[in-house]
Amino acid sequence: MFHIYCPHCAEYREEDEFHAKGQAHIVRPLDPDNCSDAEWGNYMYFRPNPKGLRHEIWYHSAGCRKFFNMTRDTVTYEIKEVYLIGQQPQFTADAL
Repeated sequence: MFHIYCPHCAEYREEDEFHAKGQAHIVRPLDPDNCSDAEWGNYMYFRPNPKGLRHEIWYHSAGCRKFFNMTRDTVTYEIKEVYLIGQQPQFTADAL
């Protein structure tokens, strides 16, 4: 088991207190009312899933019950950083 730092609680907690909620920084269509069904379906359900560095949204379900972002390597499980929703990551998935 590994520990995850919660930026809201300002402490490390066990991983079973958290849940991954998907990819972070997804751009919503500018005019969702005028999207085709295919465009909306692609936005809602289709994500790239490459190995390596990814930006993810996480939820502290057994703690403060707040969301935050994490940059994590999906191959090694190494957590590079955690940061609040609305902030930009220091590491970029394309650069590493």
